[in-house]
Amino acid sequence: MPKQKLPSLTLLSGFEAAARHGNFSRAADELHLSQSAISHQVQQLEEQLKQPLFRRVGRGVELNVAGETLLSSVQRAMTVLQAGLGQIATYLDPGLVVVICPEHIAHGWLQARLARLQERLPDLCLMLSTDMTARFVDEVDVDISISDRPLLQKGLTELPWLQDSWVVLASKSLAGHINALPASEHHLHAGLLCLEQSLTDETTASLFLQELAHFRKLALFDDVRLLLDAVQRGRGIACLPRLLADEGLQNGSLCMLDGYQQTAGQTWYLSGMVTEPRADIVKQVFDWLQAEAKK
Repeated sequence: MPKQKLPSLTLLSGFEAAARHGNFSRAADELHLSQSAISHQVQQLEEQLKQPLFRRVGRGVELNVAGETLLSSVQRAMTVLQAGLGQIATYLDPGLVVVICPEHIAHGWLQARLARLQERLPDLCLMLSTDMTARFVDEVDVDISISDRPLLQKGLTELPWLQDSWVVLASKSLAGHINALPASEHHLHAGLLCLEQSLTDETTASLFLQELAHFRKLALFDDVRLLLDAVQRGRGIACLPRLLADEGLQNGSLCMLDGYQQTAGQTWYLSGMVTEPRADIVKQVFDWLQAEAKK
């Protein structure tokens, strides 16, 4: 069966206004048209659909069953269209800066500092994405990338930015209790919460086979943010990336446990077109990220 030709947006807009107001005159006023223009649009739409959509009621109109069905679809479509137009408008914001960043850095390190950035750059509209497949920095999609290696893209300024590490920690109350005990007794008073991949990762596996081997595993997570949430709720101890736990360590809600070594983690790189940025505010955000990493 061939697809039915879609009515024009003009006809659908006139229909939607008339249906919402139940009156052609009020619909005409809203759309800055004459009443006869709205009446003609509705008539054209009914002719295209080959069925009536309204019935006369006093000095107004009301929808029949077909009209009610169509109105529901038209209003959903218009909502989606308006949302899309709003998104496009955001892309035209002169203060827009698009930053690609790993989830745990965005969640643990960057979010805690964004208020200071916004205060420094009040015109900034930051679009923060954790889609690490968008690695190519250009003048359309990505302004700054935080990644696990240099992008080696022509024209970019790239530099080592933050050195991560793996730390053993717990909530403030649980850490206070455990740190008062000898390390040999820690496993008797707390269980272990684990990121599933860290049990076999070459960087952290030895820690679980040695220092943390005596702890009973209480839960495994495949999302490091869920693991952080469980630790903050005091459910157990965990080995976490330092950058993820940064905010909690800064505000005191998380504490590192005594007697456990920090394990060197990933070096993260900052990349952006700084010598010829799309806009000066891009360089300002790049410089701010660089300065914050040195604090």
